[in-house]
Order: sequence, then structure tokens, then C-alpha cells
Amino acid sequence: MTALDPEVASQLAEDLPPEVFRHIIATFEHDLGRLTLELQQAAAAGDITQYMRAAHSLAGAAAAVGARRLEAEARIAMDPGQPEAPSSVLPRLSAESAAALQELHILAGA
Repeated sequence: MTALDPEVASQLAEDLPPEVFRHIIATFEHDLGRLTLELQQAAAAGDITQYMRAAHSLAGAAAAVGARRLEAEARIAMDPGQPEAPSSVLPRLSAESAAALQELHILAGA
């Protein structure tokens, strides 16, 4: 695993009943879709406040499941002093989202 913190994700997978873990993954996947859309819309509108709010929410969701690289990219997006434009951060967020979901699904045996 590279997208996930093995301690956090493995702990969740081991400590929770399989159906609960799958529910967490489904919720995380839903949140990723919603927050990614919010990030894209805020970036397109030039709404930096909403962009940073969505990035903050994404960082929290990622941290909760141990998606450390996704969390790191979201923290870049939420940093008002960050010189990177959303156009360079958003593709990395999408890639890290996909990698985290793939590894979570593997842990869930799906």
C-alpha cells in the first residue's frame, strides 16, 4: 500500500466488521465525489474561500481512512499561501482519490 497509511487503514479493516468497513468506504467514496465536484466548481468560479473549505473537508475525510497522500494534496489546496494553481492540484487530487479508493477496496476484499 502506498496511498494509505497502513496503520490507520489496516486497523480500520481489522477492527470493524466487514459490512461496517464497506459502509465507511462507500461513504468515503460518496464524499470524494461530492467534494471533488465542489473543488472543481469553486476553482472554475474563482471562489477561493469555497475551494479551501472543500479542500479542508477532503483532508479530514482522507485522514479518517488513512489516505495520507490524498490528505497531503488536500492540505496543499487548502493552504492560502500555496502558490500552486487549482489546475495543477486538482489532477493530483483525482489521482490520489482513485489510488486511495482502490487500496481501500482491496482491504475490504472487494
